[in-house]
Amino acid sequence: MKLDLITLFPEMCEAVLGESIIGRARKSEAIDVECHQLRDYAFDKHRRVDDTVYGGGMGMLMKCEPIALCYEAICEKRGSKPHFIYMSPQGKVLTQQRLRELSELENICVLAGHYEGVDQRIIDEFIDEEISIGDYVLTGGELPALVFIDALARMAPGVLSNNECFTEESHFNGLLEYPQYTKPQVWRGLEVPPILYSGDHAKVDRWRYEHSLINTAKKRPDMLEKKELSEEDLKIIEGNI
Repeated sequence: MKLDLITLFPEMCEAVLGESIIGRARKSEAIDVECHQLRDYAFDKHRRVDDTVYGGGMGMLMKCEPIALCYEAICEKRGSKPHFIYMSPQGKVLTQQRLRELSELENICVLAGHYEGVDQRIIDEFIDEEISIGDYVLTGGELPALVFIDALARMAPGVLSNNECFTEESHFNGLLEYPQYTKPQVWRGLEVPPILYSGDHAKVDRWRYEHSLINTAKKRPDMLEKKELSEEDLKIIEGNI
């Protein structure tokens, strides 16, 4: 998986992407992530990438040419046109299902916006998809871009030790994850459910599935509207909430 990030703050992004699981995956070359300084493609003496908005209004808007030149340079380096994503509060809210679909792509380029956003002509002519991480506005697109890259990259082969590390997590199968426990077996009078240390793997699997259903029904009932539930599933939910 090859990921390119166009940003005004590559050092900030590298500080995050160079650490922990993603950092180790980059070092092992399980994924290829590059951060590109947008100002390197602004050729006036002040390296400006923004300007005032036609029609008036507060703030500045990111200009077309630096973004276009940066993306075209990435295309040339990669030898193809990466799927180009703009992190925007106007985009569709990111879901695990969309991440699964995007994880099948070889090359993805992400644009982190700033100021009041980007010139609409870039969106119309270059952007393949706008993605939001939630219905709120941040000061820039770097944090959403980092969230997106982290969520996507961890599904690439070789990044996590086993596919089960993400296939059993919340949202992957349309349910929230089941409750989890670690040692000690009893903590301040609270005991781990005995079935989890019974050694009966079939019963453990069944307990986990049932508690995923219960957890989802309690915390995110809207998710169940999109999932086909059996009569037995419905009985489990009705008996526990």
